[in-house]
Amino acid sequence: MAPPWVNSLKPSGPQGSELLAQERAQSNIPVGKLSEFLFTKEVLDRQDKILNTLKADKVFDKSQNYFDGREERFQTALARQKRLRQLAVRHQWTKDEYMMASELISEPGPYGLHVSMFLITLRDQGTPAQHELFLKKAENYEIIGCYAQTELGHGSNVRGLETTATWNSDDKTFTLHSPHLTASKWWIGSLGRTANYAVVMAQLMIDGKSYGPHPFVVHIRDLKTHEPLENVHVGDIGPKFGYNTMDNGFLLLNHVKIPHINMLAKFSSVDPKTNRYVKPASASLVYGTLTWVRSTIVLQSGGVLARGVTIATRYAAIRRQFQDRDAKEDTGENQVLNYTMVQVRLLPLLAATFALHFTGRGMMELYQENQKKMAGDAGKVASTGRGPSPEELFPSTDLLADLHATSCGLKALASTTAAEGLEVCRRACGGHGYSSFSGIGSWYADYLPTTTWEGDNYMLTQQVARYLLKSARAVLTGNPSENDTTRIFRAFLSRRDMGAAFDVLGRDEDIVAAFAWRTSFLTFEALKHRDEDKNSWNSLLVDFWRLSTAHSQYLIVKNFHEALHSKSIEQDLDPETVALMHKLFRLYALHTLEREASEFFSSSAVTVRQIQLARTKAVMKLLEEIRPHAVRLVDAWHFPDWQLDSSLGRYDGKVYEDLFHRASELNPMNALTIDPYPESEVLVKKDDRERFKSKL
Repeated sequence: MAPPWVNSLKPSGPQGSELLAQERAQSNIPVGKLSEFLFTKEVLDRQDKILNTLKADKVFDKSQNYFDGREERFQTALARQKRLRQLAVRHQWTKDEYMMASELISEPGPYGLHVSMFLITLRDQGTPAQHELFLKKAENYEIIGCYAQTELGHGSNVRGLETTATWNSDDKTFTLHSPHLTASKWWIGSLGRTANYAVVMAQLMIDGKSYGPHPFVVHIRDLKTHEPLENVHVGDIGPKFGYNTMDNGFLLLNHVKIPHINMLAKFSSVDPKTNRYVKPASASLVYGTLTWVRSTIVLQSGGVLARGVTIATRYAAIRRQFQDRDAKEDTGENQVLNYTMVQVRLLPLLAATFALHFTGRGMMELYQENQKKMAGDAGKVASTGRGPSPEELFPSTDLLADLHATSCGLKALASTTAAEGLEVCRRACGGHGYSSFSGIGSWYADYLPTTTWEGDNYMLTQQVARYLLKSARAVLTGNPSENDTTRIFRAFLSRRDMGAAFDVLGRDEDIVAAFAWRTSFLTFEALKHRDEDKNSWNSLLVDFWRLSTAHSQYLIVKNFHEALHSKSIEQDLDPETVALMHKLFRLYALHTLEREASEFFSSSAVTVRQIQLARTKAVMKLLEEIRPHAVRLVDAWHFPDWQLDSSLGRYDGKVYEDLFHRASELNPMNALTIDPYPESEVLVKKDDRERFKSKL
């Protein structure tokens, strides 16, 4: 522990708390009102209530999070997950309240895949009988499950999965088998040490014929001893780049038999009487769960990025380096946030947090609207008293396809923006950004797999391109569906020969139109290369990635613009804040336009002069105008210090005090007295770590 003379020391110059107070004083943005507009007062009150519950429980103490090794962190995470479940039962938390608690704890936990994919898959793909047999037990935590799809040899290519589920007509069972080493399930969250059940995706085999991957419920560990069952080889895959509080696992099955009812059969099944395969009524049914998961990723991406932007912005307002070269008098060292090279890295990301938030919210509303429409359509058919046809039961196929493509593209762009943005934030923090105490590095490492799971971000862009090309063909043949995609395509074709001439520097509506024009141009260019020039699909993959990115950027700009023209924003926010939100919109859009300048120019959406002015005038002026409000804008994201767990991002600005406290007072390494001399075989002379930890 530090001696009294150390504890009496203070940072030199203006204190961090003083600097943040000055930052907040120079802006009139009503932080509370903006927070309520983003999240609602009900959600903010819920957060405060749950935060107090967690902080009062010693199992959620975060003081050793950055010091413990993987085994200790996993055990701590398991203890926290158990306690979280106990609190949920005691306080009768809703699903939203449970998720709020998980977000505040901010670490992947061993129950993660049980709470998400296992329960969701049982609910969405199981029959009422299977709900009774599996879902109720899972909801009561009598069984703990996971979702086992990815294999050692196959990830994105689900059709290539090697695990088999062979139908046995004699005893009406399935035999699950891993025929090759590469058939081993791999990367499966909650599987390594925690789950005793798994939904296993396996190739359904009937009389030697494959009917593609289907979900099967497989019992893998004894419910009392928790040891693997016979012919089941299961374990943890080892340390990872991040996500080390989660026990990602492997699974091999050696001719394991399961009953007929263990094949989840809401959409497809094997008839035990005829031994025939009963296929889904509509192939588009697979979109449902995937669209929900990807829409959730889009919704969360704004907050994920905002966490890094909050830390970096507050720290950049406190950190002072060098003097302003043009200052006429000695004003001391300059705040890092005053340098335009820092502003151009952080403030467009700040704008992106709001853009992603509004886009995610719009995406979820669209998904829920579609679910209601499907339920309503199914109800109308049911009221006729006859069995529905697939077309009647699922008439919204076009809308589902549109939602599916939209969620694919936005998942790819939003998660990439968040992941890459977090690294920009870390580097903007300079040397201290490399410390675990910054709170950005571990958050980045834990978030990074989001760019790969639920569809690799590069692979997903092919699905977006396929949908856009199909929509373009429909427009050209005069038989399009009615949606936003076909609307912008028709508008493009009607004006293509006249040119665009959008006033992107003067009108927000023209900015949206320019992004739509670029998407349309790239779509019809790709269609020409594919249909007329007969280029191979593989040769066009880079074009498809650019097309998907352009389309998704258009959707984000469009959603941001629509959110700023909703009735609620005028009612909930004052004119000054609304004006600032419009500046954030323009900063996000014009900064994106500048970075993608070649495509906007080649499509004739803008001129070279407009691109030059966007960079030299518009973007730089917006940085200057937004800069005074930066700290209050990140405050509006309402991250508690306990959640951020960051020295650099503290609300009170005590950056250097907290850094030193963690290093000096909380670091178990300092309880080791080592022998430094090479001639001695002794490594540690004195180990006071247990006494050290007992004092914490």
